[in-house]
Amino acid sequence: MGYAASLRQSLRWRGQRVWRRTRAPRRYEPVPETAISLNAPKPREAVQRMAPYSPPTGGRAGKLRLDFNENTVGCSPRVIEYLKEKLSVGELAIYPEYLDTRRELAEFFRVATTELLLTNGTDEAIQVLVNTYVDDDDHVVVLRPSYAMYRFYAEVAGASVQEIDYRRDDLSFPLEELLDAIQPSTRAVAIANPNNPTGTGTTLAGIERILKKAANAAVLIDEAYFEFSGVTALKLIETTPNLFVSRTFSKVYGMAAMRFGCLFSQSANIAWLHKAQSPYSVNTLAAIAARAAIRDREYVENFVREVLAARELVYVGFRKLGIRYYPSQANFVLFEAGERAIPIRDELRNRGVLVRDRSYEIRGCVRVTIGTRQQMERFLTELERLW
Repeated sequence: MGYAASLRQSLRWRGQRVWRRTRAPRRYEPVPETAISLNAPKPREAVQRMAPYSPPTGGRAGKLRLDFNENTVGCSPRVIEYLKEKLSVGELAIYPEYLDTRRELAEFFRVATTELLLTNGTDEAIQVLVNTYVDDDDHVVVLRPSYAMYRFYAEVAGASVQEIDYRRDDLSFPLEELLDAIQPSTRAVAIANPNNPTGTGTTLAGIERILKKAANAAVLIDEAYFEFSGVTALKLIETTPNLFVSRTFSKVYGMAAMRFGCLFSQSANIAWLHKAQSPYSVNTLAAIAARAAIRDREYVENFVREVLAARELVYVGFRKLGIRYYPSQANFVLFEAGERAIPIRDELRNRGVLVRDRSYEIRGCVRVTIGTRQQMERFLTELERLW
């Protein structure tokens, strides 16, 4: 037996005892023997402890997309028109320039240009904030279930992450429990308001209590679904130095493929965040498209009205079928399907309708994105046939 083969056999028992945690659902799987190599660089311990995050990203074309909380009809036509107008061979040959985009967005959101950071989606906003303020073993508080990237980037940083559960009876925001968890040593708190996948949120008064309790921490309020709830903390940045607010163009603006977002805070904080951000992380197409998107306010307002009407239609449909659901402040609704959650998801997919199983986080629950009334009538028709 050669040396390499002998070594592999001697290490075989090690491969059987190395475990990793995975998401959706969370479980532990042995690391394959092929993943163990004496010559490969060893990842940081924080990375080894992490659960891999692998959202489904294929096979969605041509189906009714009610699984990722996207705009189900797409971006404003003006976005495409403006891209065609502005793009050229020369434009794609140079590195992005953000001056005009930053100026227009600052005016739109009513902040100073120095209070705004352009980001490659909300994911980069979270990453940059964590990179700027969180060190190894720092205490970070997040809610559960919520957007996975809060925990993801905190774990990459080696932080000690504490998760506070939404209240199981109605999935309401656990304000008192969250306040109890925040300590003087807490370095960061991340909150989606309203939250994904529960659809529930807290009030502005609740946010103010969190900011006061977490005075030593960077507090991120992720407002990805603000347009559907109307609750925003953005105005508070003027007087609150530990507040950070993120917005995305992946939801109501219908630009998920562009990966574009914004992070807001006081000017001094934004200056620090700039130091931790790659200088060209936002591509030129996204920067141009964002300008066109905010100009077409009527398109966004019409879509929001349609979604809110369609959400009520879905509530009525669920009640007709005797399905328990959780009232939502966003463009999605969580409903209970019990042990049939995954089979219903799969059968709907076979019928061309995509929904998202969340039973790995909340037992028996499925999340459906709210689109137009016509789209939701199709969803309810297919669901009724299965139910």
